[in-house]
Amino acid sequence: MDCGVITSKTVLLLLSLVFWAAAAGLSYVGAYVINTYKNYDHFLQDKYALLPAVIIICVAVVMFIIGLIGCCATIRESRVGLGLFLVIILIIFVAEVSAFVLGFIYREKVKTDVQSTMRAVFHKYDGKSAEADVVDYLQEQFQCCGVNNYSDWTTTPWFNSTGNNSVPVSCCKQDIKNCTGQLSEPQDLNTEGCAPKVELGLQSVLSYAMLVILGFAIIKFFGMMSVCVLTCKREDSGYQPLYSGVFA
Repeated sequence: MDCGVITSKTVLLLLSLVFWAAAAGLSYVGAYVINTYKNYDHFLQDKYALLPAVIIICVAVVMFIIGLIGCCATIRESRVGLGLFLVIILIIFVAEVSAFVLGFIYREKVKTDVQSTMRAVFHKYDGKSAEADVVDYLQEQFQCCGVNNYSDWTTTPWFNSTGNNSVPVSCCKQDIKNCTGQLSEPQDLNTEGCAPKVELGLQSVLSYAMLVILGFAIIKFFGMMSVCVLTCKREDSGYQPLYSGVFA
């Protein structure tokens, strides 16, 4: 067995282990969600809340089967198994490359999308609705105020309807007590806007996800090359040399 075959088998076995590791991780997440649901099932009426967990576990089973196919086909050097494994890897590779390209494109559009969506949500703020709770939670968690800065609130219908020259109390700094959100006391307010912080967070997540996708895509690429090496090697070993001296 030459070095190329040994290296190819090692890569494919490691790739199978990656599938199994992913299956184990997804199984844990699915089981955790189901267990959490059972602890709070008295407060949840919608039984379809378990659907995401079931889907995750089903994907984990598929990943485990793919890893099993890859491992068995590699050890036995089965052309059918290796061919099936190659098709599966190719499909996943194309999906990962597509996701990487889309992530790169969307990363550039995050700023525009966040700005427009956030302005619409802030414009509907009334201090009572569920959307208002989301805005307050966002401002408290990110310690921000307004879309780009705290002065954005002066253009909202809520600001004009209250007439007290103040922003929501969620704009107040966490260490300030008895803050009323008055614009006359800007030192008590978080003056930075929420949009830049949300954009930075989303772009960081997308960048991390793109790196992970790229890493897996590279592994899949070497996996496909390894399958080709094993398949070609098996085809070459199937022929026996014919010496003309036999007929002499």
